[in-house]
Amino acid sequence: MTEEIKVIGLEDIISNTPLNIYNPISQEIENKSIQDFRWKRLVLFFYPADFTFVCPTELKDLNKSYEEIKKSNAEILVASTDTVFSHKRRIETEKLLENFQIGMVSDRNSELSKLFWVLNPASGNAARGTFIISPEGVVKSIEIVTEPIGRSSNELIRKLNALEFVRSHPGEACPASWNIWSQTLKPSIQIAWHVAEELN
Repeated sequence: MTEEIKVIGLEDIISNTPLNIYNPISQEIENKSIQDFRWKRLVLFFYPADFTFVCPTELKDLNKSYEEIKKSNAEILVASTDTVFSHKRRIETEKLLENFQIGMVSDRNSELSKLFWVLNPASGNAARGTFIISPEGVVKSIEIVTEPIGRSSNELIRKLNALEFVRSHPGEACPASWNIWSQTLKPSIQIAWHVAEELN
């Protein structure tokens, strides 16, 4: 059985809450909404704060993989509760973030962080949360990691590739650690007790 989670209040975000984005390529502020990305997968990558320690290593890792992420019919936005001005200054001062290309959402009013249940009310920062939203507005993947641990862009790409595969191959499923060219499964009652044989 496939369970899908509709983004709570997605229509409210689309109609009422613009995404205030610092574009590090144009060095301009852009106002968009989730609706602007509805023809592809949107990855929302929340991180705690600009001027911290693990966060720039995560952002560098994402930037390195950005072209590969886009090849999987996806766009990614990184988001924190910092201002767009803080985003700009962080790019300018952190050597790890030289040539950073990914749009940076300023969730200054915390609405986006609250919507996705990643706001830490004690600090006012977002937790390390990654959400993959399908073109239909359905959350297909949720990852929330404790603050001292950085995430991996390789695992994000693996998930994006798996989502693209099952979208284009209805009725198939990707087993653990699946990657492109790996074997898949066709779930049925006939293989319920014989998965090992199916994978041989």
